[in-house]
Amino acid sequence: MTGSFVMVAPMSQHSPNSPNSPDRPDSTDFGFQRVPWREKARRVRAVFDSVADRYDLMNDLMSAGTHRLWKQFLLSLTGLKAGDRALDIAAGTGDIAAGLARQVGKSGLVVLSDINASMLRHGRDRLIDRAVVANVGYAQADAERLPFADSSFHCVTIAFGLRNVTDKAAALASMRRVLKPGGQLLILEFSQPVLPALGRLYDLYSFNVLPWLGRAVAGDAESYRYLAESIRRHPDQQGLIELMKTAGLESCRYHNLMGGIVAVHRGYRY
Repeated sequence: MTGSFVMVAPMSQHSPNSPNSPDRPDSTDFGFQRVPWREKARRVRAVFDSVADRYDLMNDLMSAGTHRLWKQFLLSLTGLKAGDRALDIAAGTGDIAAGLARQVGKSGLVVLSDINASMLRHGRDRLIDRAVVANVGYAQADAERLPFADSSFHCVTIAFGLRNVTDKAAALASMRRVLKPGGQLLILEFSQPVLPALGRLYDLYSFNVLPWLGRAVAGDAESYRYLAESIRRHPDQQGLIELMKTAGLESCRYHNLMGGIVAVHRGYRY
């Protein structure tokens, strides 16, 4: 798999929200809209197809570069060592994967996984440009149905991707399944500010500045309006802890960054 770009078939889905389950709701959120359950994944792919080429530039502009510090904090928590195996889900342009590759060394392996082919190709090109080649592989895959064997990875990471997943419970269960016993899941995601005044400023920025930046830089205001709305539909810090516990993860906790605007959640498979 090392260095290759592969299409992989998803494993069977046993979540009560799977496409064939009678317990699955008819609709789900897409930002502030309600859309048919099966429609969300297609719409999310269209968003990231639209923004892939300007994704890194927009991240730097939207966060004033602080997203790099958030990612470094996540990487500081992995506990990975030379020879380990790591999976980066919703790998995007490869920032997290590059750090993981350094940690596991030449004898280890990092797999970049993303449901969006455009983002995955962009990430592969970025890593090649950074000479990160020998110990990485690529898989276009759905986080809800990861196509890897049980107990495959010492660490699984997902940065700014979980809120775009339709069935978060299924995705978390799938991530736990592919962790080795003792392995850790790390989730970097936008969350809920802990101070009301900060929340009001954040809303003003999100619903005014972000769409304007999207239109001016990426030529796509609507995609960035969706991204802002999707943050508000994502579970808050404690809500995500409960989802992680329900998925079978243990010793779950979180670290607030930027006053809770961003949080890193972590949990283990024992």
